[in-house]
Amino acid sequence: MTVTTDGLRSYQDAFKKEFFTLRNPRTKHIRSAGIRASRRNNNNVERLNGTVRERNKVLRGLKREDTPITRGFQIYHNFIKPHQALNQKTPAQKAGINLNLEKNRWLSIIKQSVKAECKSNL
Repeated sequence: MTVTTDGLRSYQDAFKKEFFTLRNPRTKHIRSAGIRASRRNNNNVERLNGTVRERNKVLRGLKREDTPITRGFQIYHNFIKPHQALNQKTPAQKAGINLNLEKNRWLSIIKQSVKAECKSNL
């Protein structure tokens, strides 16, 4: 098990406090300072956290723990937003899920999910 953080010194102190043990298996702390410091980094998670934080600020906080906003972010990130690491494809496209049936990918997701729901109820 590993925990990857950026180079902030306080992460190392927090890691030692929460995860340090002499017993095996030990959790490994990977410190990768900077954007290109390592192939293993937390840049994607940090970008997603920033996006949620920006939206949260406008909403003045997420009022409920089970709010549909967070699920919407997940759907957007996985099905609609192109990723540079995937050559400007979405994870859905990379997995072979075609959402280019409509100009509006949200509408395409809704139509395909309704169609799938109808098939599963038969």
